[in-house]
Amino acid sequence: MIVTTGLSVPEGEIIETIGIVRGNTIRAKHVGTDIIAAFRNLVGGEVGEYTKLMAEAREQAYDRMVAHAESVGADAIIGVNFTTSLITDGAAEILAYGTGVKLKR
Repeated sequence: MIVTTGLSVPEGEIIETIGIVRGNTIRAKHVGTDIIAAFRNLVGGEVGEYTKLMAEAREQAYDRMVAHAESVGADAIIGVNFTTSLITDGAAEILAYGTGVKLKR
């Protein structure tokens, strides 16, 4: 699957727009991570545990977006974006979305 933030695909000519494809996940913080983060706030620096949590969430949302695109017959996804929204205190949604397209073969 070709995935790009651009609006064209250098590897082929777009012949059909299928529509929006998306993948999402909702992740919650863990109390143990919160304790570590509180200590890091005292001394400063990156909270690696949260970085890892968000990276895994982005990967899962991306994989689900690709699976959705495949299920509707897309050859590529253009205009890809990620967005995050707070669902509740301690839980956030990561959404990956773009436009599924078919390419000239």
